[in-house]
Amino acid sequence: MKELSLQLGLTPESDCNYLPQQRDQLGIVMDQPWLNPNGYDLLISSGYRRSGSVIYKPMCKNCNACTPLRINCAQFHPSKSQKRQQNQLKKLQWEFKEELDPNWFELYERYINTRHTNGSMFPANKKQFFDFVTAPWMNIAFLHLYQDNQLIAIAVTDVFPDSLSAVYSFFEPDHKLSLGTLCVLLQIEVCHQTQRQWLYPGYQIDQCREMNYKIRFMPHEKLINGEWIG
Repeated sequence: MKELSLQLGLTPESDCNYLPQQRDQLGIVMDQPWLNPNGYDLLISSGYRRSGSVIYKPMCKNCNACTPLRINCAQFHPSKSQKRQQNQLKKLQWEFKEELDPNWFELYERYINTRHTNGSMFPANKKQFFDFVTAPWMNIAFLHLYQDNQLIAIAVTDVFPDSLSAVYSFFEPDHKLSLGTLCVLLQIEVCHQTQRQWLYPGYQIDQCREMNYKIRFMPHEKLINGEWIG
């Protein structure tokens, strides 16, 4: 990739969705030449993420709780709990697809109506979903998880030459299995099978219970002061 400048625009401050006592502000990538798989590959390894076609990075004035994290899939060692969950996968079926199953929206709607009635994705809307999880310039795949041929989970995944990035997952909301964790374990498995080293699960936020599960996947690295540290 040719040497490019990186121009950022700052969003107005707003209430943080993860830490209610904080205000958040994002740096948005403004340069179109970065909006492609190669450009985003470089940026995600520098701590950026995407929402739809927008590549961003938290740049909050008084908080640095959002820590970029990546799982070293080549050296992944499941915990005892994760080994039990891996055994549960033997009773399930899964497939990595370029397109969503025709009945995906019914599952997504149940998930939103049960888990996120107070969130920005409620009520469930197909256009809003695709605007949020897809980008016309990005290589995307959809991990489908089935039980007895019934769709129970989908994990939207960005695909890079040496890594995968977890974008968004939704699943049967009242299922007895930890489907969110199983999706991550399967994304790690896809990395194994395709000889990709890294899975980027998003930002780690220690003070937010919903966002601190990522540290349970070992080994992992955190981006601290511009350096990936294990």
